[in-house]
Amino acid sequence: MDSTVTEMRDQSRTDFIYCCGAITEVLRFGPAHLNHEHKVLFLVIPGNPGVVGFYKTFMQTLHASFGYRHPVWAVSHAGHCEPPVSMDMVEDASFIEEGDIFGINGQIEHKLAFLRTHVPTETSLVLLGHSIGCYIVLDMMKRNPELQVIKAVMLFPTIERMAQTPQGRIMTPALCHMRYMAYLPLFLLSLLPERLKTALVKLAFCRIDSLDSTVVAPTVGLLNGDCAANAMYMGGQEMKSVLERDNLTIEKHLKKLVFYYGAEDHWCPVQYYHEIKKDFPSGDIRLCKNGFRHAFVLDTGKDVAKMVIEWLSNDLRT
Repeated sequence: MDSTVTEMRDQSRTDFIYCCGAITEVLRFGPAHLNHEHKVLFLVIPGNPGVVGFYKTFMQTLHASFGYRHPVWAVSHAGHCEPPVSMDMVEDASFIEEGDIFGINGQIEHKLAFLRTHVPTETSLVLLGHSIGCYIVLDMMKRNPELQVIKAVMLFPTIERMAQTPQGRIMTPALCHMRYMAYLPLFLLSLLPERLKTALVKLAFCRIDSLDSTVVAPTVGLLNGDCAANAMYMGGQEMKSVLERDNLTIEKHLKKLVFYYGAEDHWCPVQYYHEIKKDFPSGDIRLCKNGFRHAFVLDTGKDVAKMVIEWLSNDLRT
């Protein structure tokens, strides 16, 4: 294939839209709009913070590895992206207040609304959830059984007892009771020049030897005070809402699900892997043997994508 054509196909497109009245960032590899030629869509549902730019390398690898045949999109969580100067965080404040779009339930409805508006009903889906995105994916499948899901890949799934995990015990008081204390420092950070914010982000990531450089810019964007505040608000709701595992939904869709647990993941301990493996012995439930971190997008997005490609190759043979 001509190198110029390959380079063009590897380029992404970013759009900002209002979905359920809230600013939403959509990252796309492949076409911006779907038609009858696009039989399958890969859709990434991010963790928290739900910043789609973190997944750029992961998505680019998926898109290229399947011969650019299948569009790969990611939709941000509502309010987790910095709006362009021509747009506000919300389109209609009264509607936002009524629907609590920034909470966990609102974020699930936000993803279903995105699919209704932007994806034809006959399009088959490969859903790729990460962290709390896995919880959202399961609930999407539960709320809309008509979704044409081929596979749903659960990467480092936080789908149960989040507040009881090692990280949850630390973060629950901060997210549920003390998050307002962080708003002033975040506001002050948002006032800093972009160059200084970028330098601070790089300093924060300096211990990661093979940092993916594409994650720096989206992290800087997250320093917008409203984005971080919305992410913390959602995080607080996660601690209160993500309780018992939804075994009924898992059992119903077990053949479509792939779970991948971290070996040293403080958000979903190995104990959770052993328990779900015991409850669903016929399920495709895997434990990481590669030392990948929960936030794999920071340094191993390409490696995780290659692994996912192997899992899906039989389901997407053409």
